[in-house]
Amino acid sequence: MMSLLGLCTTPLAAQQPKSAVTLDVRIRTAIQGFPGNVSLYAKNLDTGQTYGLQPDDPVPTASTIKLPIMVELFAQATEKKLDWNQKLELTDQDKVSGSGVLTEFSGGDAFPIRDLMQLMIVVSDNTATNLILDRIGGNAVNQRMAQLGLKQTAVMRKIMQTKLFPKNANPQPEGLTDEGRKPGNGRWSTGRSCPRDMVAILEKLYRGELVSKAASDEMISVLKRQQDHNGVGRDMKNTVIASKSGALDHLRSEVAIVYSEHGPVAVAITVNNIPDVDWSVDNPGNLLLSTLSQILVEALAPGEMAK
Repeated sequence: MMSLLGLCTTPLAAQQPKSAVTLDVRIRTAIQGFPGNVSLYAKNLDTGQTYGLQPDDPVPTASTIKLPIMVELFAQATEKKLDWNQKLELTDQDKVSGSGVLTEFSGGDAFPIRDLMQLMIVVSDNTATNLILDRIGGNAVNQRMAQLGLKQTAVMRKIMQTKLFPKNANPQPEGLTDEGRKPGNGRWSTGRSCPRDMVAILEKLYRGELVSKAASDEMISVLKRQQDHNGVGRDMKNTVIASKSGALDHLRSEVAIVYSEHGPVAVAITVNNIPDVDWSVDNPGNLLLSTLSQILVEALAPGEMAK
């Protein structure tokens, strides 16, 4: 049965919050007049209450694709396809711009895979991500996501790395996956997903269902240490948040588990087509991520007096 006012379709009415209509009004009021596109999905992981706005629409991931990459990395380690202590060599050619710190290290240095994984998430290191993708393969990430039933989520290529082909001298992306080679998929840049897929990953991590309980717990621990708090949770003082953010010139995105006082809420929000390029912490996309996440957590995990 289709729900009213843009709420997610759900087989059980009990899955919707009691204040569902009020929540929808608050969300739509918050984004009214915003010069961009917003898609989101949120779920209280204890009660099952949900809210979504275009939750199944595909969106560019930016660096939130590093969450599925981390899942595949842990899976391959568990399957003995790689050793966490194996060192991968960094060359000057591997270094790419954007977030991270590996560009400051000398070419020829080598780093354990576990350290690269933590750099990929904690400081969103693009160079570390590419080294990991070279080791595990973007196609393997996509196959894992497909096995989990996440049809929208896929790595398209390595991050911010191109090469020139002599015939036309046009830069072409490196590390293209099978999905990335499909016509039209170049528009997604590094990766594609949707809010519902990302929340599904977060929920599986929360329940200890990805790879193993120990692996899920470790992945959440790493997500809790990520250092970008300009969006989700920027105004939630003293609240534990496990998250991964993403940013492009005209996009801000974040996936997170907010461990609120009244229950854990998983959220995935993408703000796309932001008109102006603004890399300050007060980018309007960041501010909207903060506002929307607060509304979602307050509504889906209200205090006893608000229920």
